[in-house]
Amino acid sequence: MKLRRSRVARLAAALLIAPVAFAPMLPAPAQAQWIVYDPTNYVQNVLTAARSLQQITNQITSLQNEAQMLINQARNLANLPISSLQQIQQSVQRTQQLLNQAQNIAYDVQQIDQIFQQKYGNISLSASDQQLVSDARSRWQNTVGSLQDAMKVQATVVGNIDTNRTEMSRLVGASQGATGALQATQAGNQLLALQAQQLADLTAVVAANGRAQALTDAERAAAAEQGREQRRRFLTQGTGYQPGNARMFPSSGN
Repeated sequence: MKLRRSRVARLAAALLIAPVAFAPMLPAPAQAQWIVYDPTNYVQNVLTAARSLQQITNQITSLQNEAQMLINQARNLANLPISSLQQIQQSVQRTQQLLNQAQNIAYDVQQIDQIFQQKYGNISLSASDQQLVSDARSRWQNTVGSLQDAMKVQATVVGNIDTNRTEMSRLVGASQGATGALQATQAGNQLLALQAQQLADLTAVVAANGRAQALTDAERAAAAEQGREQRRRFLTQGTGYQPGNARMFPSSGN
């Protein structure tokens, strides 16, 4: 029993000595890390972050401005969705056709010179009385035809007024609702074209009226010249006026 007790005592002592002996071989526990606050470094970091954020904001604003600029350019390049060119051309063509259909004497310088030399110039002394009457009738027909032509042009121009009013309203509305500079410019150009068409109508009316007035005056001048020639022939042919007995009332014997 004593031997066994001594062994137990020695074993316990060894166990107590072992931790001390092996202590250098065990890893030392980790020490706690302390965070040091640096105000200067913190301020610098905040300023750097603020600058970076400002740069990003500026880049976003720049991209937005560029996008808006592209949108504005697209609007400025957009074409006007309506066009009055066809209607304006049709109105001009109607007036031009009437001028081209002028009766007897067209708007042609060579033809006018030729006809005036034949019909409105000096009365030929060798022309027969029948020829004089025929020429007078031809001049009268020219005058009447020119008056009719002038009235046709006037009626056509008056008919164009309502069409021009409608087109003007459309173009002004398109100009006011234009989304860009190109649309506004195109609307303005079409308004100028409409104004040019109206001036063309006015020119046609003036030309037609002037033609009618000129032929009327020419007919009067030619008629006066023909009257003098017929009077001369009447006085120089030797027949003259032969007096005779004329009875206004029958005699009582009859």
